[in-house]
Amino acid sequence: MTYIPRLKTKYKEEIRTALKDKFQYKSVMQVPKLEKIAINQGVGAATTDKKLIENTITELTTITGQQAVSSKSKKDISNFKLRKNMPVGVRVTLRDNTMYEFLDRLIAVALPRIRDFKGINDKGFDGRGNYTLGITEQIIFPEINIDKINKIQGMDITFVTSATNDVEALELLKQFGLPFKNQNNNG
Repeated sequence: MTYIPRLKTKYKEEIRTALKDKFQYKSVMQVPKLEKIAINQGVGAATTDKKLIENTITELTTITGQQAVSSKSKKDISNFKLRKNMPVGVRVTLRDNTMYEFLDRLIAVALPRIRDFKGINDKGFDGRGNYTLGITEQIIFPEINIDKINKIQGMDITFVTSATNDVEALELLKQFGLPFKNQNNNG
């Protein structure tokens, strides 16, 4: 028997039917689903320190369980001592099982470890049903060993959904268990 992530099963059995009832879809194919999670970490200081990119790639690979790649600059910017094709960030795109695994770890383990955590902001939607969450420090993930960190960095986590608008996407992410701030007011 092959392994199926907990949240994938939850989506197929509970979330899909709940959303279909709530938004009165005619077909289950209309129900919004999570397509991918894109994680991006900008490393501006990498223009001076080449080792920083390698460390960041290792960290992001450890956190996500999938090999991260460096993203290169598109053009020269002299004020930032930046040349074209210099590595300036690290990114990774998660889909299917890896995506559900990461989402599970993010909700259950990483988010509660944020200092003074009161829920995530619901203003990160882009109007097309995608949500971006900014994290200020990568040490909230238990996979990271604090002693081996040489620089605390933040990251952007983007949830790409097939929802057509923000209301549907918000409801989908709430059903998955993302702790939004004002959940009690309009739940």
